[in-house]
Amino acid sequence: MSKELIRLDNCTMAFDNEIVLDHINLYINDKEFLTLLGPSGCGKTTTLRIIGGFQTPTSGDVLFNGVRMNSVPPYKRAINTVFQKYALFPHLNVYENIAFGLRIPKADADGKKVKLSEKEIHSRVMEMLEIVNLRGFEKRHITALSGGQQQRVAIARALAMEPEILFFDEPTSALDPELTGEILKVIRQLAEEHMTMVIVTHEMSFARDVADRVIFMDGGVIVEQGDPKEVISNPKEERTRQFLSRFAQH
Repeated sequence: MSKELIRLDNCTMAFDNEIVLDHINLYINDKEFLTLLGPSGCGKTTTLRIIGGFQTPTSGDVLFNGVRMNSVPPYKRAINTVFQKYALFPHLNVYENIAFGLRIPKADADGKKVKLSEKEIHSRVMEMLEIVNLRGFEKRHITALSGGQQQRVAIARALAMEPEILFFDEPTSALDPELTGEILKVIRQLAEEHMTMVIVTHEMSFARDVADRVIFMDGGVIVEQGDPKEVISNPKEERTRQFLSRFAQH
């Protein structure tokens, strides 16, 4: 049985007295690919931000391996996020974008700062470029890349940090269908390698075919969750049915 990595225990998030998440209970297992579905404003991105440490829940606990992490800053959590907007450095080339985080010294188990050698950094960057199928693009400027290529650089940069968990927050929503296919191919490959991942997406067929589990959220609560094929093809809840039928019409 898979080991549980993360748990949100009764988490509520309110902004100016408006409740965005309402007593959410959610778990993520090791090597699991979890998909969050739901209409805009339902709390999906807020859920990712709470787990990533970018927001602290108004109430409830965030647990990593059973340890409470509410006040632990993002850089001390073994998570990396690929955003809808690529968040790349436009003044750096592809290689330097991926290498950027690797050049920051990290604390080892004894708290001592350890810096990777340029040889180690080069090896890691080239390995990541291979994974996202951008070998030979090292010296390209970010502005010379297509949206799909930029998003693949963002994925490579996130993977280079060797996170325990990789988050994707609507990584294809700014892309046309052909470029969307490029990104989904990379994510599918990572899923086949059993990388622990959570994706917020509206790509229903991808979620149905690739995810291990889907969670449908609406109005700040989890309405339904389970096997992707079951939830997407045969939803039990009326709210889930309404949401999926709107997508079927597009």
